[in-house]
Amino acid sequence: MNEQDITNAVRAVLDQMKDTAPAQEKKHVCKCKKHAMTLALANALIERVKAKAAEMGVNIVAAVSDKAGRPVSVQCMDDAYIASFDIAINKTYTSASLKMSTAQLAELSQPGQDLYGIQFTNNGKIVIFGGGEVLEADGQIVGALGVSGGTAAEDTAIAAYGKSVFKEVLECL
Repeated sequence: MNEQDITNAVRAVLDQMKDTAPAQEKKHVCKCKKHAMTLALANALIERVKAKAAEMGVNIVAAVSDKAGRPVSVQCMDDAYIASFDIAINKTYTSASLKMSTAQLAELSQPGQDLYGIQFTNNGKIVIFGGGEVLEADGQIVGALGVSGGTAAEDTAIAAYGKSVFKEVLECL
């Protein structure tokens, strides 16, 4: 057998394998961005959250991350605390990476609880007080919201509001 005969034999076997192999369905690749955190979506949500904060008389920093906890948008209201910038971003990281609100984590990280001391992990990026919320669409995590600048109760309430209007904001885009 020469080289050409071997090449032809290999091609024949490969062709036969293609003919007998089970057909594979192409997976759907979603282009609607319904399950992706876009800049437009993040900014639209932050506008709603800032309006709620202004209504409450609280100057906040609002941050939105994607589902991996990477910041997509951060906006600072006038006179918000400087430290609130990093705290808001870290609240999004915490909620996205642990798939829970920072208020829930606050309960689980108390002395004697299973996650006590978790705030000392991840280079100190874990926040154990309210103001971080997971954002979901159709049961899938899309991103997270972080609010910082008020009391823990105010941040928690504003972030919960953001989570509650997220579906509405998503449908408007």
